[in-house]
Amino acid sequence: MNYGISILFRAIPLAMAIFCFGYGAFIYGYGDDGSRVVAGPVVFSLGMICIALFCTAATIIRQIIHTYNKSAKYILPVIGYLAAIITIIGGICIFSNATSTSAFVAGHVITGVGFITTCVATAATSSTRFSLIPRNSKATSNEVPEGAFSLNQRRALVIVAIIVSLIAWIWAFVLLGNSHSHPAYFVAGHVMVGLACICTSLIALVATIARQIRNDYSEKERNKWPKLVLLMGSISFVWGLFVILADSGSANGTTGYIMLGLGLVCYSISSKVILLAKIWRQEFKLANRIPMIPVLTALACLFLAAFVFELATIHADYFIPARVLVGLGAICFTLFSIVSIFRKRHIFQIKRYSLKRASLYAPDSDAIQGI
Repeated sequence: MNYGISILFRAIPLAMAIFCFGYGAFIYGYGDDGSRVVAGPVVFSLGMICIALFCTAATIIRQIIHTYNKSAKYILPVIGYLAAIITIIGGICIFSNATSTSAFVAGHVITGVGFITTCVATAATSSTRFSLIPRNSKATSNEVPEGAFSLNQRRALVIVAIIVSLIAWIWAFVLLGNSHSHPAYFVAGHVMVGLACICTSLIALVATIARQIRNDYSEKERNKWPKLVLLMGSISFVWGLFVILADSGSANGTTGYIMLGLGLVCYSISSKVILLAKIWRQEFKLANRIPMIPVLTALACLFLAAFVFELATIHADYFIPARVLVGLGAICFTLFSIVSIFRKRHIFQIKRYSLKRASLYAPDSDAIQGI
């Protein structure tokens, strides 16, 4: 990988994190109404996901350009987990001390964002031995390579993502179960469902990376994990459409737009899982096209946000989803940088394989001269 390109792919997550932090602070500081109390901190917290994604990108890139060392191996995942812990604690403090429904909703959503950040940090941890994947992809046996995760380590990584996802799902349904008591539970519960879908999608990414590193990735998993991510994206997207159509005349209906955006984030994650599955021990001619998935989802978030911004000029209830969709678009674009790293690695692997084959079948120059 070109060193300039490696800097660009690491700069994109940081730029999107700075954007979320700045935009979130701007929204919160530009007024004191309830909508800003929700939208500002939530958009700000999305920057923490971008920080964890930066840790994932830096972990992989440093291995590709051969600048990975023991310090980076531990520091980068720790940064991701610190971002997750800060986000979760911040969210819990906000809803625990809430004196308004706005702070109550914001706190629960921010806690859910912290769950996603935890899963992304786990993906960064599973990527600490990413350099083994291309080597295993070319192997013909399923022997565990030297330096790979142990079986217990691989299981632990996947279990962390599963536990966090289960907590998110339980949290979501507890909130939904109390929807009859106050509309704030309805809003927070539905957003938490979308966040839980993203956490579940990240299980597939962590499992795919960890199993390919151990060289025990099976043909069955080649289809299973991408289908799981696509299913989660579809659940969030369809659920969001249902909420919009069922409650279009109330403030609750606007929550559906956020669920649409969260579904689009799941589809962005699918690009990474699909690419890793498709290039495992086979050539995939459309590998160059897969990075277009997060680009399209990012554009979809921004285009949808543009329409919702227009609705917000007439109905103030659309203020929050319009701003949150912009932040979700930033996350989708951040995922573009990571899936592009996978593609670059795949192209390098194909070129090296092609050169090797060419050298094997090329006629020997001494033999030609002898003839």
